[in-house]
Amino acid sequence: MLYRKILPADPPRVKRGASPWARTFDSGIDVTDSSQQRRPALPVDWGLSMRTHLVGAALLCLLGCPALPAAPPLPSEHLTVEKLGPRNPHWVYVVDEAFFNEIDARVHLFDGDTYRTLGQIDAGFNPGVNLSPDGATTVLTTTYFARGAHGARTDVVEFIDNTTLSVTGEIVLPPKHANTLPTYFNIGYSTDSRFLYVAYVTPASSFGVLDPAKKSVLGEIDTAGCVLVIPSGPNRVSSICESGRLLTVTLDADGHEASRAISEPFFDADTDPIFVQGVPTTDGYLFLSFLGQVHEVDFAGSQPVFRKPWSIVSAADVKEHWRPGGQTVAALHRGLGRLYVPMHRGAEGSHKQGGTEIWVLDMKTHERIARWPLASQKIDPIVAIQVSQDAEPIVFAATDKSDVAVLDARSGRLRHLQKQLGQTAWFLLNP
Repeated sequence: MLYRKILPADPPRVKRGASPWARTFDSGIDVTDSSQQRRPALPVDWGLSMRTHLVGAALLCLLGCPALPAAPPLPSEHLTVEKLGPRNPHWVYVVDEAFFNEIDARVHLFDGDTYRTLGQIDAGFNPGVNLSPDGATTVLTTTYFARGAHGARTDVVEFIDNTTLSVTGEIVLPPKHANTLPTYFNIGYSTDSRFLYVAYVTPASSFGVLDPAKKSVLGEIDTAGCVLVIPSGPNRVSSICESGRLLTVTLDADGHEASRAISEPFFDADTDPIFVQGVPTTDGYLFLSFLGQVHEVDFAGSQPVFRKPWSIVSAADVKEHWRPGGQTVAALHRGLGRLYVPMHRGAEGSHKQGGTEIWVLDMKTHERIARWPLASQKIDPIVAIQVSQDAEPIVFAATDKSDVAVLDARSGRLRHLQKQLGQTAWFLLNP
């Protein structure tokens, strides 16, 4: 019926005197096709009938064609995990905080000889990452939410086998894991691997004592406002206090508090605070201050011992406003006794700014022995630094654009620049 309504009911009327090649319908539309004639209306079921014939013809063709042989089934896929080779001192674990989507932090294992990324560890939200004393395990403390960025919160410690980068176990924590920037002191083992310590902030400060062998929580120690966990010996943990002191807790065989002591101040938090990103030394850690003072702390005994501070900046450097900065602010080659520090020209509040130079200092003489300008090698400002501990050391330096530079640790010569290794590569760990 629709087709019938579209066609005019009567043949078009030709106006007198019009050209035989043009017709004018009553509607006023000119039609230049002189051969157009009124067509009879088609039956309503014409389209259905034609479609039926076409389908039938197609079926006859299919029935008359010889059957094609079926393709052989695809072989089943079996996912496998490759094992890494022997640990290499030129490997580095690059902790990517993923600042722009913090629930998806990563740890990238990068080879400083082949310049290849060997693997990746998923690390959740604001992870703390460290290595076991034997280097066989990466341990991280992190937070997960049931709905991605929200929902029920679960804090865990995860154990990763460093031959496969696979998770081998976990310990569920109370929801107190310190959601802070990665340092050596968010999580750490006792020297004999008997205990594992995790920093808690709720904002009340404390730390958890775990049994990594039994995958269990042994207890929690209140730290009275002091933060982070600095393990020493088989059963001691120190925490940094806002007063410039260290609180040291000694544990019994069951992981419970046996005693505690608090030190005298070793820095002034008001005039020259320290970076909490300590640097491992042969008998403890050193801490850099915002103005370039080096505070060496010996943790070998029952209580920490503080050596006399010394400065990495001269009077002339101070006038030029040189100071350290970044996220991982220094690295020490313990065998060579060389300290590597990213330096920038800054002012009050610039302590997170990346270094435009790397300064190399002698730990015995306290003298600067080299300055490595970075712009001349097309390296952006450095926010994290690490050095391998072998006889042919290399320096890893992560930039504020998350490029990772591989430098000769003796000359500062650039060997390789790995572009965009993550979003915010703020902490580097060397096995």
